Amino acid sequence: MELLKLARKTLSDNGISGSVIAADADSFAPTFKFCDASAVVPKISSENYIGELLDVCKRFKVDILIPTLDPELIPISRNLKKFEELGVLVNIPAAEVVNICRDKFNTQKFFETNGIKAPKLISADSNPETVQYPAFIKPFDGSSSVNSFRINCAKEFDFFRTYIKNPIIQEAIDGDEFTVDAFCDFSANPITIVPRRRIAVRSGEIQKGRVEKDREIISAAAHLLSKLRPFGQTTIQCIRNGRGVFFFEINARFGGGAPMSITAGANSILSLIKLKRGERLSYNEDWRDAVTFARFDDSVAL
Repeated sequence: MELLKLARKTLSDNGISGSVIAADADSFAPTFKFCDASAVVPKISSENYIGELLDVCKRFKVDILIPTLDPELIPISRNLKKFEELGVLVNIPAAEVVNICRDKFNTQKFFETNGIKAPKLISADSNPETVQYPAFIKPFDGSSSVNSFRINCAKEFDFFRTYIKNPIIQEAIDGDEFTVDAFCDFSANPITIVPRRRIAVRSGEIQKGRVEKDREIISAAAHLLSKLRPFGQTTIQCIRNGRGVFFFEINARFGGGAPMSITAGANSILSLIKLKRGERLSYNEDWRDAVTFARFDDSVAL
């Protein structure tokens, strides 16, 4: 809902004529309260999902599509040409990049192949008594920190490796946790790289955060992007400590806390609009430093 509000504000603040349309499988979605038009679509798991989403794009003559959920990234990326044929610019990288991001084993391989610091992988078949704790376990295709747990002993290791389907297990890295909001143009050139310190988190979503022009993280993220070569908004998670910056997750979409970076001045929604208009963009750090944000729940009468 924050992203949708900012999309409307971006249009208004820049004198751009346009509408914001929300699509959701839930007819009671609160986002419908804050958009110019809305459409109910099938669930992502439905075989009709892509077809219905394409129909929405046709009906409303959509210029830009912003996916916001991890499970929809693979089906949309595989059908990207169908959206492009309609003239729709989708905030999504190529399918091979999405596959790196959505499968955490592929993400780990990407880190290791490119010499990017990351937590070490621990085999799920390891003898629990020989594992160095703490460790961290999560589903290989998980999202929003669902079924993600810190493991502190052999007993917990033995339980969680059977409790979680297809788990990926890594060493636990302690330090300051950051999320990086990065935006790249069609040639994968970074336009903005904004580190956000995660001050407080609830159910995998940031509740309090602060944007910081941390040179070490910006440099490390730029190197990662040069190897990944994504398009559009990418959300990267890392931990920084005395040994450096360790990356552990990449999401090929806007993260829940992206409105913090946008509000600070790194407006990737406006960047998408400019790219759609054929404008050239260049790297900038014109966003405000050391701005702290707090998010909150709200209710609307539907």
